[in-house]
Amino acid sequence: MIPIIYCGNDKIFEGVFLSAVSVAKRTSSDIEVIVLTMDYTEEKPTYTAITDEHISVLDKAVKTFNPKSRVRKVDLREDFLKTFPGGKNMVHSYTPYALLRLFLDDEKIVSGDKAIYLDIDTMACGNIEELWSIDLGDAEYGGALDYLGKFWVARDYLNSGVLLLNLKKMRENNMFAKCRDMVYNKWMAMPDQSALYNTATKMFRLDTRFNEQRDIKPDTVIKHFNRGIKWFPFFHLYNVKQWERDKVHSQLKITFFDEDYKFFDEFTAKNVD
Repeated sequence: MIPIIYCGNDKIFEGVFLSAVSVAKRTSSDIEVIVLTMDYTEEKPTYTAITDEHISVLDKAVKTFNPKSRVRKVDLREDFLKTFPGGKNMVHSYTPYALLRLFLDDEKIVSGDKAIYLDIDTMACGNIEELWSIDLGDAEYGGALDYLGKFWVARDYLNSGVLLLNLKKMRENNMFAKCRDMVYNKWMAMPDQSALYNTATKMFRLDTRFNEQRDIKPDTVIKHFNRGIKWFPFFHLYNVKQWERDKVHSQLKITFFDEDYKFFDEFTAKNVD
């Protein structure tokens, strides 16, 4: 069974659903979707944990593609509150939920030696088994080059939106604890991503087809709807997510996931009160 990790709050449930279902739909492998979440409403009213009802709906949805697949939730509020408040990156443009993946040294979350992490703003175009089958050797994790960071940060700077994690090696090297310590003590423009990059002793560079940060190609396995730059007809930044369907169609000209949108609409109409 392939463990696939997401982090987020209930506000972005549609994103979790679309991403996880796109994965389940395009593979025959058994998957276990593990959603890391927490209530953090003292910081922001919308920072509510993903509900048990939504987890149940998502579990039912992935089972329509494979009855052996499953979804479960892990609440990490207690761990988060013991670790990050008061740290250098608590006031940030990135939500605190991205930091929850830095607790994956806890074997109660994933007991195995390997896992896939996906940002919520990702969608599968192909079979996730292609990513899962990659041998990382003694590298702690695999990631594709960050489209912008390879110019602005470092030539080998990896994007953390899609990660193949060698949990055994990361735990042996105490890497997650080092990341948490760095995030607490040092402000970074991209805190969790840079912490992973800076604490790794060895990284594996994935092909960009596993984390396509621009236009979908024929061999793309995962499309990442991350922030980008358009140079023509005029310079501007864009940040369109897959659940913003009108913008996906009109601005990004992507229709690849229309069947996923249709499934979401029909399934949730029947299964969500």
